[in-house]
Amino acid sequence: MTVKAAFESAGGYALLVHGGAGDASGLRLDGQIAGCQDATEAARALLEAGASALDAVQRAVAILENDARFNAGTGGALTRDGTLELDAAIMEGTTLRAGAVCCLPPFKNPIDVARAVLNDARHVLYSGEGAAAFARAKGFEPALPADMVTDGARESLVRTLKSGASAWAAGTVGAVARDTQGRLAAATSTGGIMGKDPGRIGDSPLLGAGTYADDARGAVSATGQGEGIMRVTLAARVIQAIAQGSSPAEACFDGLTFMKKRVAATGGMIGIDKDGRLGWARSTTSMAYALTWHGHRVLGGG
Repeated sequence: MTVKAAFESAGGYALLVHGGAGDASGLRLDGQIAGCQDATEAARALLEAGASALDAVQRAVAILENDARFNAGTGGALTRDGTLELDAAIMEGTTLRAGAVCCLPPFKNPIDVARAVLNDARHVLYSGEGAAAFARAKGFEPALPADMVTDGARESLVRTLKSGASAWAAGTVGAVARDTQGRLAAATSTGGIMGKDPGRIGDSPLLGAGTYADDARGAVSATGQGEGIMRVTLAARVIQAIAQGSSPAEACFDGLTFMKKRVAATGGMIGIDKDGRLGWARSTTSMAYALTWHGHRVLGGG
């Protein structure tokens, strides 16, 4: 059953963060909600100080990448060979600049590398060793795998390999925001599928699939079964629905409903429109989230 929630902000800044669609419950879900709230609080401080939506979503996602309770950065899902290959994207809606990396070997914050790609503006998406070379050239230091591969990820990989099939590892993270000048931005980061083949790329770093932002329409970040999200170009579908008058919540709900019917895939989506209205939907049993907007404290849920 797909569910949705809408939040009506009126002008000013607005921010919505997700911690991944899946089937978390109990203490695990509580921990993810708390993590989303921490990230939202830090990003809110930037927005209140006049920072851009782009800076805010980068900050929120970087905090979640450092939190091993999520499947992004430290604690991310492992390939069948036991290695980390990380995906991330960030986009701003004023001039549609974007930066993304995929199959990135261990670097502490893939979203920061993606932001460097956006700032550099030569290309939009770097992969694998090319992404690592770009990161090193921009002054990022590679991380030791031992510092980013957690015991929990190793244990999950063992279970996955014993089952004989790749497992969707919930916990992708993302954020959408509107700043006080009305600019929009979106960011998404993930470790992908547990036990995936080396070189597999998910939806998160792909514009129009897992991430998109356009000041004239809206900004979105997706989470879920990446192959399905790519096949229906979920982000593009939801953005277009917002442009045609749907609220972010309705657009996210309709996009996930279509994806489930068309390709039997489930997931979650957060969105914001040009007026700062926030909304989310999920077709899974849980999706940790937190949000704030001008004049309102941070709220969270699952």
